[in-house]
Amino acid sequence: MSWIGFVAGRLIKKRGAPPPVLSILGIAVGVLALTVIISVMNGFQLGFVESILEISSYYVRLESPPPLDAPTGTAGESKKLIEKIKALPNVRAAVPFREMQALIQGDWGLQAALVRGLHPDASREDPGMAEKLFFEEGFFNLESSGSILLGAELAARLRVGLYDEVTLISVSGSGSLMHISGGPDLGEPAGESFFTVTGIFRSGFYEYDLGWAFINFDRAGELEGESYTLGIKLCDRYQDKKIVPVITELAADSGGVPPNIRTWRDFNRAFFGALRTEKLFMFVLVGLIFIVVGLNIYQSQRRIVLERREEIGLLRAVGAGDQAVRFVFVWDGLIIGLTGAGSGTALGLVISINIAAFFSLLENIVNGILSLLHRGGNFAVFSPAVFYIKELQARIIPHEILLIFFFGLFSALGAAWFASGRVSRISPAEVLRYE
Repeated sequence: MSWIGFVAGRLIKKRGAPPPVLSILGIAVGVLALTVIISVMNGFQLGFVESILEISSYYVRLESPPPLDAPTGTAGESKKLIEKIKALPNVRAAVPFREMQALIQGDWGLQAALVRGLHPDASREDPGMAEKLFFEEGFFNLESSGSILLGAELAARLRVGLYDEVTLISVSGSGSLMHISGGPDLGEPAGESFFTVTGIFRSGFYEYDLGWAFINFDRAGELEGESYTLGIKLCDRYQDKKIVPVITELAADSGGVPPNIRTWRDFNRAFFGALRTEKLFMFVLVGLIFIVVGLNIYQSQRRIVLERREEIGLLRAVGAGDQAVRFVFVWDGLIIGLTGAGSGTALGLVISINIAAFFSLLENIVNGILSLLHRGGNFAVFSPAVFYIKELQARIIPHEILLIFFFGLFSALGAAWFASGRVSRISPAEVLRYE
């Protein structure tokens, strides 16, 4: 193998600069582009997915557990159940909550919203949720039964600010939206409650910022009844199928209504599927770069095999076998693949880690060019006027980066292997007959 590597290195040097350099640059650009694109896509997708799981759906939901507001014995069993679930190895939070559909009235009209009731210490019990809620005004304050937390877009739509008063009109349960609107009486009048805004938050997910509000857990019970749902967070969300039987058994031992357990896979199934399909097609589309580069390497190696027929014949004549001579060209492809994929991966990781600075530099360059052209400089890659993005992030997933690296490596390696197949058809006697 030592002479094979030596001959392959000499072959690359004797080929001249353009062919290997262009092949290496092609692989490097493909790996770089795919690394940066997938990292930025992961930043967007995982940001949305984590917002959904941490704020809305949780990882596991235990519906219809023993009521907390029931007689002392049953309430005690419910609290014991929550403590047992919190003590499970893979569980990092277990938070009871109540939900209802409501209309919220501010200084400017009505807006439909999903209102969730939480305990005042929910931000401490569930740090994952607290991390996703960035408060522009106020803080997570549900100590008072009259406190309400509004999404930033919802507050802007209602034209209310911190410590302003809003009216909450429940439209779930026995309340009737048509009754509120002045239509026929289809049931009992919906309840109106007055709340004071103690916090305005952003989650990074537009639907939540426009259509979500939080109130005190006990106050939600007064408006909607004593039923509640237990939201469970896991250290590893992919272990949900293993922990569901354990939670089911614990809930069954606590008595009450047989529990209904749902996991994050049951919520937003279409949304998660769309994100997965989007990433898959992005892999395929950008992966076409490797096919083009591989064809380029294949044609280049075929030409080298034809040009080096005399050298190949000489190697065969002094005892080198078909596979050994073929591995000279495969080694050539390996050097090209490792150099291109390695440099592309390294540069892609550097850009992904410093993605915000990279796009800021790009914007400054473009704005500088526009200023020189007397058109002003207002270019933005992700303009806040168009995209609902507060901060651009890239997420690097190690196994995906390794997969991209091996894509680039094996595109060169495979092309060299197939191109070197002509070596076995070269006869030393015919090549060296007139030498």
